[in-house]
Amino acid sequence: MGQVFSDLDLDGDAPVRARPGVGEWGPQDVVTTAQKKRQRVWAVLAFIVVLCVIVAMGAFWYHELMTAMANSG
Repeated sequence: MGQVFSDLDLDGDAPVRARPGVGEWGPQDVVTTAQKKRQRVWAVLAFIVVLCVIVAMGAFWYHELMTAMANSG
């Protein structure tokens, strides 16, 4: 028969060096949910900016190559 209650040992088999320090009210030096949300937004924005830069550079190089080929022939 299975357990009635869940195991509250959230560390499991993790080594001691990988566990967060535990204070009076819970873990210390752990990233908050709000910080995680902000990091997700920044990651998406950074991805979009990098993608736009790559597409713009590709369009610029393509235009330069086509212009150079048209002028050489």
